[in-house]
Amino acid sequence: MVFPRRASWRSLFPLVLLTVGAAYALGSWNWCGTWAERAPVLLSQVKGEGPLRAGAAKVALAPPFPVVVAGYSPPRPEATQSDPPLHARAVVLEAGSSRVGLVSLELLLVTDVVTARVREHAKTLGLQDVLVLATHTHSSLGGYDSRLVSQLVGTGRYREDSEATVVAAASAALGQAASALTDVTLELGEAKESSYVYTRSGGTAPDGTLTRAVLRGGSAPVAELLFFAAHPAMVPRQRAYVDPDYPGRLSTLRESEGSGVTLLLQGAVGNASVAYSEGQGLERVSGFARALSELAGKAPLASAGPSVRLSLARAEAVMPRPDASRLVPAFTRAAGDNLLCSSAERVAEVSALVLGPLELVTVPGEPTVDAGSELVRRTGASGVLGLAGGYVGYVETPDLVNAKGGESRRQYFGPALLERLGVAAELAASTAGFTR
Repeated sequence: MVFPRRASWRSLFPLVLLTVGAAYALGSWNWCGTWAERAPVLLSQVKGEGPLRAGAAKVALAPPFPVVVAGYSPPRPEATQSDPPLHARAVVLEAGSSRVGLVSLELLLVTDVVTARVREHAKTLGLQDVLVLATHTHSSLGGYDSRLVSQLVGTGRYREDSEATVVAAASAALGQAASALTDVTLELGEAKESSYVYTRSGGTAPDGTLTRAVLRGGSAPVAELLFFAAHPAMVPRQRAYVDPDYPGRLSTLRESEGSGVTLLLQGAVGNASVAYSEGQGLERVSGFARALSELAGKAPLASAGPSVRLSLARAEAVMPRPDASRLVPAFTRAAGDNLLCSSAERVAEVSALVLGPLELVTVPGEPTVDAGSELVRRTGASGVLGLAGGYVGYVETPDLVNAKGGESRRQYFGPALLERLGVAAELAASTAGFTR
């Protein structure tokens, strides 16, 4: 019997070349199509003024173990426990005819799907609108974002039970806060320590300002809002526990000292990381939380008066076409664009919140300090909050995007991103009644 000669690699080379060429051509096809442009659209508005009432609550965010630890690219550890525990914290505010909620989740990011589901539940509580924000913790649970790019680069394989856990915790915290409304006064202050933060990729560094808003009921605080800007990326990457990083430790520490339910909300943080060297490992994380708590205690407080403005306006920005030119080699640019398009939302939400003298713009991503400054210039805001109502990645200034500098090397969209968000922010701010 005669057996056929085994095909040599040389005879297979044309087939391999043809297959690779076909895959390259398929991946390079413009699957994104054209992305429509239009003016931003106002989604909602709530506005009131009068004596302030508030309620606050925190609820355990209990992951469906075992669960992937989100925050970094693979390989990612899988956790079977949380240490310290994760939480969802909520504050409900009421003034005049306005009743709105703020929810802070100890997560890497929040999605528009999670935000929409939390808002649906909030309607049953009599809330007119809700802001949902993430602390940006790089060591929390993953699996709750169904977008392919997010699964690949940050949150791991999507699981319905992870998403349901996040929604349930946020909704429960809102419900408990809404049922605990009481008369409060608003007190504001700020303190600064520039040595706690530094710039990672060029551009302007955060100045280390911590803004403190205290909602005081009688002699005891009901809640405390802390606005700060620094990446919570201090927990070791391969630790097989979910962990709230310094935001969770800071909130728990403040609560144990009688500050009421404490929410840590991230400012213009995209190009900042924590720079603090006390201790090693988890000791370093706890040390930074203690340092921030001491800084908050140094913030001199001033009353906002007996009558408080409370308004929240949300606007929808149309997103520019995704742009992978800074993320992948030039010859794979088209394929990179297609991958981003498969996960990118065509619209994003920008909000404007007024709480007494505070006039804040929120964006669904990580604005750098320079991008935040541009949003402040355009809207007259007293500050910018990131990681609210969804996630579109980093937001850098057009000049740095064109120069491939700053955080633009991690930005999913082209130089038009900040302009699109800025126009929507102007609409939200004017509707909310910014005075600056």
